[in-house]
Amino acid sequence: MDDYYFLKSDPAHITRERKKAQELKATQWWKSIKAKGICHYCGKKFKPTEITMDHTVPVARGGTSTKGNVVPACLKCNQEKK
Repeated sequence: MDDYYFLKSDPAHITRERKKAQELKATQWWKSIKAKGICHYCGKKFKPTEITMDHTVPVARGGTSTKGNVVPACLKCNQEKK
């Protein structure tokens, strides 16, 4: 038996959390993390403009846009994350 299941994504939750993510990006907390330019996954240094906000638990899977669920990630790592 497989140990996983699929959650049906809630469009209202996704919309709400994307709005929260935009608000979080405007905070000094996120700006200081982004300014450091270190990818959470590969540990490499990037220009701040090359750092994205990645949700550890994706919003589509019930994740939230909170400090405890977002990390800085380079575009490559963010896109390769499954």
